[in-house]
Amino acid sequence: MPGQDVEAWFAAAGPREDELRRVDALVRDAAPGIDRQLVPVGAGEMLGYGLMPYRPRSAKETTTWPLIALAAQKRHLSLYVCAVVDGGYLAEDRAERLGKISCGKSCIRFTSLDRVDTGELSRLLRDAVTSTSAGRNQYFAG
Repeated sequence: MPGQDVEAWFAAAGPREDELRRVDALVRDAAPGIDRQLVPVGAGEMLGYGLMPYRPRSAKETTTWPLIALAAQKRHLSLYVCAVVDGGYLAEDRAERLGKISCGKSCIRFTSLDRVDTGELSRLLRDAVTSTSAGRNQYFAG
């Protein structure tokens, strides 16, 4: 059962489990009703939300990829927000508003949710979902 797999993923995080659950709750509150499932990445898995069509430049066929994804790294948590609106990555464009984080184009890295401006992060997630449902997310345009 998929829900049990997600529970096992949380449990396997050991001391990071509570922090991952806090981020998961924030994502689900910001995007009510968004689907949630484990997504394979390399040798592991991350928790993906809102699967959408996606075709990397190197691929011939379209596949699916999560709009939002959560992963535990060795020293931090990574929250991926795969949204490009008006030519800019939402995460990267708003990084300075998010608190004590490190940010790539679509990856927000932090050691604890306590170091993040959760109001700003919730707005970012809502905007990513809204832009995707409105057909304005250019991230997955192959």
